[in-house]
Amino acid sequence: MKTSNKDFPLLFVLTFFMSIQKISIATDTITTTQILRDGETMVSSDGSFELGFFSPENSKNRYVGMWYKKITVTTVVWVANREVPLTNKSGVLKVVDPGLLVLLNDTNGGIIWSSNTSRHVKTLVAKLLNSGNLVVKNANDDDPGNFLWESFNYPTDTLLPGMKFGWNYKTGLEVYLSSWKSKDDPSSGDFTYHFDPTGYPQRVLKRGSVVKFKSGPWNGLGFSGTPNLRKNTFYKYGVVLNKNEAYYTYELLDRSIISRVTLSENGVSQRLIWVDRTQLWEVYITNPTDNCDSYRSCGAYGSCNIVKSPVCGCLDRFLPKDPQAWNRADWSNGCVRRTPLNCQNGDVFLEYSGIKLPDTQYSLVNESMTLEECKVLCLKNCSCTAYTHLDVNKGGSGCLLWFEDLTNIKQLSEEGQYIYIRMASSELELKGKKREILVVCLSLSMGMVLLGLSLMLYLRKRKKSNHRLRKGGRLGYKFTEDHHDENHNDSIDLPLLDLHTITKATDNFSIDNKLGEGGFGPVYKGLLDDGQEIAVKRLSRDSFQGLDEFKNEVICIAKLHHRNLVKLLGCCSQEEEKMLIYEYMPNRSLDLIIFGKKYSSCTISSTEILLGFRSNCYT
Repeated sequence: MKTSNKDFPLLFVLTFFMSIQKISIATDTITTTQILRDGETMVSSDGSFELGFFSPENSKNRYVGMWYKKITVTTVVWVANREVPLTNKSGVLKVVDPGLLVLLNDTNGGIIWSSNTSRHVKTLVAKLLNSGNLVVKNANDDDPGNFLWESFNYPTDTLLPGMKFGWNYKTGLEVYLSSWKSKDDPSSGDFTYHFDPTGYPQRVLKRGSVVKFKSGPWNGLGFSGTPNLRKNTFYKYGVVLNKNEAYYTYELLDRSIISRVTLSENGVSQRLIWVDRTQLWEVYITNPTDNCDSYRSCGAYGSCNIVKSPVCGCLDRFLPKDPQAWNRADWSNGCVRRTPLNCQNGDVFLEYSGIKLPDTQYSLVNESMTLEECKVLCLKNCSCTAYTHLDVNKGGSGCLLWFEDLTNIKQLSEEGQYIYIRMASSELELKGKKREILVVCLSLSMGMVLLGLSLMLYLRKRKKSNHRLRKGGRLGYKFTEDHHDENHNDSIDLPLLDLHTITKATDNFSIDNKLGEGGFGPVYKGLLDDGQEIAVKRLSRDSFQGLDEFKNEVICIAKLHHRNLVKLLGCCSQEEEKMLIYEYMPNRSLDLIIFGKKYSSCTISSTEILLGFRSNCYT
């Protein structure tokens, strides 16, 4: 706020000041008969805000300021005389006709600061409202439209709920934020934060006159570059655009919540929320959020993606304007279309999605047009570079047109918008051909994938069936026989030999190794790699016996224990083969073992019954 000493004669102020009774107050209002001295404060009626004199950290200068009353951490939200501090505690604050709020040096009567509007009213007061707005008004008139002056029109570094952050076209007044120079000095710092309605509204952060950040245009729900700024449970916000005003504002839905937007001395805008549990301010939203929020960081038609390295890349179908500089990470020259536009021969529009919309400084809008009408309008103007919906609410409405190279584009991880960018007509043909190629490639790829999966499943199944002990070709295997009777739950451990091992042992089931044949198949002599001789019963493939039946048979035989029965060593169930492997009894037949030489070799035995055939009475 600039010091003003031209609105009334200094002599009048001094005379008036000396004539009144000096009264200490502790209410939300001061009248023309009251003053506020250093050490005294005004408090809003609900106790939310307090106004008085303060000194920043590590400073002896005195300022008139406003802070939150109900929290433990002193948080100044507004400063009156930020550019002209008092050097001692001689300051007094008062209201004087014609409608002025002034800060005086009580030592010499000099004016330190004053409000910059004046108008005579009958009963003049200065009042601190519950919103944190300090107003000069007629004591009997609470209509905001009739306020003579209000601090909400002249914020420092803090945006409070209810402030109109933007422009009043009737008065030419702009409400914007200006950072402190440092934590010790509330005078105007390097950074300012604006609501810029040029073209179409955006929030703009500047350092001096240099733009550092733009939020992207308002889209009806939020600013396109800040998709995390969406509806929430504790505050609502919006943009007002009409012939008289253009501004952003927000309101708290729960009055018990304390929240503010600030601009730090480092040029960072933050929404902060006071947390009672921790007695600290917690950051809710920060802008800029990362390096991709730097204005025009990737140049025209360049898109910034913070998760990639390098962060800058050209939009699809665009190429670096200066490839050598681009490779040196100098992206300022941006990108150009790989196929130049030819407006006379007809251009087309291609959709790009998931992005922060480009800078709208050189844009035009039409609130009533459909998207198709917007496209036609853009196509007719060779200077029109892109278009999209103006408002994304309820499926989209209105028309937003760009007429310059597209800059300040950022790839968003969520809730990015779409835009239709003007391209040469040949790009659409290339896109169609690429789509056909893509369909063919995807079809072939899917076929290969399915074939690979089928092969993998086949090999896996075969691997399981071939999983055996490599030593002697044996694998420990447990056959289990389950019955409903809890007393008949038996497990039998038998070696399971693989087909390759048995084929090798019997010399590929050589006729020379055949011992005999019965109704269920032949028996072969074999020799394992460890030197053990075996007899292999090879069940006939014509048998309708399944795996479960074969398993039960093996369990049944293995459970029989008799000194005259040949020992079952193992079995094989692989592919279509089912075989039983017994201990080989060299040069003897089972009947000799059981009955001696005088009995016939064809005597039926228990083993014969079990095996289902009688081959030289060998089982």
